[in-house]
Amino acid sequence: MRQERNYEAIQELLQETSYSIRLLCEVAGTNRGAYYKWLQRKDTKEDQWNKTLVKAIKRLYKKLDGTFGYRRMTAELKRKYKCPINKKRIYRLMDKINLKAVIRRKAKQYKTSKPEHIAANILNRDFKAHCPNEKWVTDVTEFKYGEGKKAYLSAILDLHEKRIVRYNLTRANNNELVFKNLNEALETLSEDEHPLIHTDRGVQYTSYGFNRIIESAGLHHSMSRPGKCIDNGPMEAFWGNLKCEKYYLHKHEYQTFQQLAKAIEEYIYFYNYERLQLANGGYTPMEY
Repeated sequence: MRQERNYEAIQELLQETSYSIRLLCEVAGTNRGAYYKWLQRKDTKEDQWNKTLVKAIKRLYKKLDGTFGYRRMTAELKRKYKCPINKKRIYRLMDKINLKAVIRRKAKQYKTSKPEHIAANILNRDFKAHCPNEKWVTDVTEFKYGEGKKAYLSAILDLHEKRIVRYNLTRANNNELVFKNLNEALETLSEDEHPLIHTDRGVQYTSYGFNRIIESAGLHHSMSRPGKCIDNGPMEAFWGNLKCEKYYLHKHEYQTFQQLAKAIEEYIYFYNYERLQLANGGYTPMEY
């Protein structure tokens, strides 16, 4: 693999510069005869398949703003070509053409609050659900737009198929945002569905108002332990995906609340209906 990269680099430099083959081979530490032999070789079926995959990888990487690493890239290519593709092959090819997923930013540290109502950590990091509407997780996250303006997104995620059940975006981070989102999600349930809902210890979730809605709907409330954001891991992971794959890449474009809202709406639709989930066996949440 290393020598092949050297040969390709020599070939590119010969087209772009006036350096001699002898000099370039000496700099690359490779044999000139081996380079000529490499030039005259014919592509094997394996080489042709790799070239096809590289072209597809580059198109997907550009289309998805560089947000997919080799694992998700493998899932997309398996679906596209309808054949087995080893993730190690995609890793090698992406490494060869120097393509890597964009790096996520570190999450902010948890800020403690004085709770009016608390609940035990019933979920206890058991993030598997046997059917839809068995376990929900929820949280609120912050976005900035325009000149120092802020917006807040409340979302509820179903742990069975990893779909976003309901979401609301407002300019104010208050109880009304969380209560409205929960009430809209409850309207999607049948009479015999009473999911466990897990939250962190934010002021909205420890309020008497939130607890009244929970009790009235016959839901069980689970809370993360103080300072343990991993207890709400799937929700934190979704925020990471949303911000890494959409928000941070186009942050400068969001000058108005409407522009930000449209981008979030587009991403959540993409997430539910088009984004393949490895945990779902390569299906989107709605397909699963």
